[in-house]
Amino acid sequence: MALSERHETLAAGSGPDMAAAADEPRLIVETGLPARIASIAEPVVEQLGYRLVRIKVSSGEECTIQIMAERPDGSMTVDDCEAVSRALSPVFDVNEPIDRAYRLEISSPGIDRPLVRRSDFARYVGHLVKVEMEVPAAGRKRFRGIIDGVEGGAAKLTRDDPKAGEDPAVLLPIADMGEAKLVLTDELVSEALRAEKAAKRELRAAKREQRRLKQAKKSKPAERTAAR
Repeated sequence: MALSERHETLAAGSGPDMAAAADEPRLIVETGLPARIASIAEPVVEQLGYRLVRIKVSSGEECTIQIMAERPDGSMTVDDCEAVSRALSPVFDVNEPIDRAYRLEISSPGIDRPLVRRSDFARYVGHLVKVEMEVPAAGRKRFRGIIDGVEGGAAKLTRDDPKAGEDPAVLLPIADMGEAKLVLTDELVSEALRAEKAAKRELRAAKREQRRLKQAKKSKPAERTAAR
């Protein structure tokens, strides 16, 4: 039996202009047990209209399955997390993704989030990222630098730690990465806060419109009665 936790974090860069295809495949994926869990969870998450970002399994006194998910625009609220948890819990009860007791945790990717799709790198152009390559590039596996864009299936980075005489520009195939994660900076936090404020404004506007429509619907029968 799994316990569920939910977290609310609006990802930096979220918004309608940043929306990406809901069915865009992940290029950086899990291996081993997390991959097996992903094969069970991803169809359920996608059916709800969300996108799977990353799955991590932590062991210790209490095993935790952490599932990061998001809307196509990069946002994820507490209500969204609860919806995913409600849908996944019975599926996991039937398929038993792990052979011991575990805690199921549904969360947003967070501000310093993993990047797993081509659109993730395009969305965060200008921000600092740390990359661990599964397949070495230019004789090394670790890179850190500013995202300059995407070219085909590769991410363009300007390294912030090149040695003398080295070209700081690198082109890294995304599918060859083992992990890519944004580095928490003042610029990233500021962008996330702006996105969160914009999302809250949109939510308030949507609620006002719902109340207006509800009130208009109630007033129509009264108008018909008065006309008689």
